[in-house]
Amino acid sequence: MPSRRMKTKIARKIRKARKGKARKRAEQNKGTTPKFPIHIE
Repeated sequence: MPSRRMKTKIARKIRKARKGKARKRAEQNKGTTPKFPIHIE
C-alpha cells in the first residue's frame, strides 16, 4: 500500500496535468490566431 505522502504526490501530479485541459481543447478546436490583424501595413 502506498504511503499517504506518495498518494498526495501522485494526486498533485494528476491535478497539475489536468489544469488547463479545457483551455487547450478549446484553443485546438477554434484555433489560436489572435483577434487583431497581425500585419498592419
